[in-house]
Amino acid sequence: MLRAVVLVAGALSLGLAPALLAPVVAAPPAALASSQADEAFLAARDAALAGNRDRFEAFAARLRDHVLAAYVDLWRLQLRLRTDAPARVDADVSAFIARHAGTYVADRMRLEWLLALGSRREWAAFEREWPHLVWNDDPQLRCYAALARYQRGEGGALDELAASARRLLAASRDAGGEGCWALTEALLIDERISPWERMRALVEVNQPAVAKRLVAWLPKSDSASIAQAIDRPASWLAANERRLGSERETARVAVARLARDDPQQAARFALKLEPHLTAPARAQMWGRIAHMAAYKLAPEALDWYRRGGELVGVAPETARADEVLEWQVRAALRGDADGPDWAMVRTTIERMPAELRSQPAWIYWHARALLAEGRSSEAYVSLRTIADRLDFYGRLAAEEFERPLAPASSAQPPSEEEVAAWSGNPGFARALKFYELGLRADGNREWNWQLRGRSDRELLAAGEYARRRNVYDRMIAASERTRTEIDLESRYPSPHRDRLMRHAAAAGLDPAWVYGLIRQESRFIPDARSSAGALGLMQLMPATARYVARRVGMNDFKPGRVTELDVNLRLGTQYLRLVYDDLDGHPLLASAAYNAGPMRARAWRAALPRAVEGAIFAETIPFNETRDYVKKVMANAVVYAALFGRGETSLKTRLGSVAPKAAGSTDLP
Repeated sequence: MLRAVVLVAGALSLGLAPALLAPVVAAPPAALASSQADEAFLAARDAALAGNRDRFEAFAARLRDHVLAAYVDLWRLQLRLRTDAPARVDADVSAFIARHAGTYVADRMRLEWLLALGSRREWAAFEREWPHLVWNDDPQLRCYAALARYQRGEGGALDELAASARRLLAASRDAGGEGCWALTEALLIDERISPWERMRALVEVNQPAVAKRLVAWLPKSDSASIAQAIDRPASWLAANERRLGSERETARVAVARLARDDPQQAARFALKLEPHLTAPARAQMWGRIAHMAAYKLAPEALDWYRRGGELVGVAPETARADEVLEWQVRAALRGDADGPDWAMVRTTIERMPAELRSQPAWIYWHARALLAEGRSSEAYVSLRTIADRLDFYGRLAAEEFERPLAPASSAQPPSEEEVAAWSGNPGFARALKFYELGLRADGNREWNWQLRGRSDRELLAAGEYARRRNVYDRMIAASERTRTEIDLESRYPSPHRDRLMRHAAAAGLDPAWVYGLIRQESRFIPDARSSAGALGLMQLMPATARYVARRVGMNDFKPGRVTELDVNLRLGTQYLRLVYDDLDGHPLLASAAYNAGPMRARAWRAALPRAVEGAIFAETIPFNETRDYVKKVMANAVVYAALFGRGETSLKTRLGSVAPKAAGSTDLP
């Protein structure tokens, strides 16, 4: 219905006569009014995003009673923060936060206000509001907070505050934004950070334009030469090959920049540069080159990590140190023709910061390295800390103890009274309206806000409330938060079972695997649409859907039918079967291909130095999204198999091993 009314509201905004619209809509007046209000809301949102205050206010005037009216007020204040004098807007912002205290929209308003306060350097007000912000994951805001702490620091505390700020900048992928640039400038003024250090870090996160701004902070610098080193690093290094020692800082920038695209060529120049560098500088340089080589699955990565030595990933000035260390472990797991380098796996994980090392992946692989060294008692102590988890590494750890997956639930179903307690929740009402408008990300933020600090019983009831409204993704989100009362059937729901089983059987696929894939693809949202345009439960790209429809002889296929449940399941399962057959019947490879494309999965397999266990292949997939996706799909499949009482419940068995094979070609999209 909303899709039909979009045309009506759009026509009204263009001034078309109502008489011309009558044939388009067959809805009662109340529904029409509601739909027009929703369209006004969407138009106001677009105007706010575009910064058009006049257009925004024209639509906002119609929305005083809308269920999402608080967002209209939020956007108005956001626009005013950009243009109005602080004395005119700050009091209204503060009043808005007080009026909506405890809500997501108040927290979002506080975040926007803090960004404005930081840009205005109003640190007293900033530090008054900062402790009250709940969701404080904005990278620019963290930089402003570090700047506020640094500028109020005194005496010896300044050293640690400056070091903390440098670590924050080095770890950030968004270090070129306004807040992080302000922090960088403060450190540069006090000579607590090297402009060369920041320049290298910025080229490593692919922010060359911001890196060039640092030339102004270099004494007697040749700005044209540095710009060439950043823009055309291979040309600069070749032209200056005989004087890399005297130009070593510019050369280090050029090598760091070149490593991103061509680590082999970067390594050739690094060999000539390394005699002129200190041990920490050599470690930083080789760690960067090896990181990029490992990411590209290049066989030289392991040797380049070794060349960097024990300071790789921990040397001062190392940007994105966590990623450097993670990829060193992955390179060591891939190893060479003789197998993994378990000693490097262990020592690299032991160099990780405590927070990174405590992640299940690195607990598991550190324990595996200990097992390889014969230190089984230490290994099993570590494995027990994660063996109760249902995720990828939890299941692998449990299987080291030959502990089967028990599908029994430890939770009592929520009562009607517990479920009914959520029915009047205004945040859920706002979330449901966002879903109705097709704004899932906004709805999810509202929904998740309501789940903070809830008990297991409240979370299970929220999950059941979501199920009754067919928002299975929110049921899963609530159920995954429970700590002691575990309901596997709400964490791993199986809606549309009869229809899915029929389509899985027609394609000759394990239904547990299909369910595991859908749980990761769409969380069972039938009309899910990704930012790339993938549609439906099985997230089919339109071109892929057309291709499969032709292959299976679906003569009545039309693009608009992709989100129809049976059409989506049929085409999705048939495509999964096609990639499964294309990749020699290996579900791990097929899962990777379903997410990243068959040719990428073929290329990753072709780059293997030897046959590797499936868990190593999964962990060394270069794409972050695909790596996470594959691990979750395969772990999901094990849980679904246990719930269904059929199929393979050993994750290791499902993963199997992957042997190298030439990539070849395929016509599959």
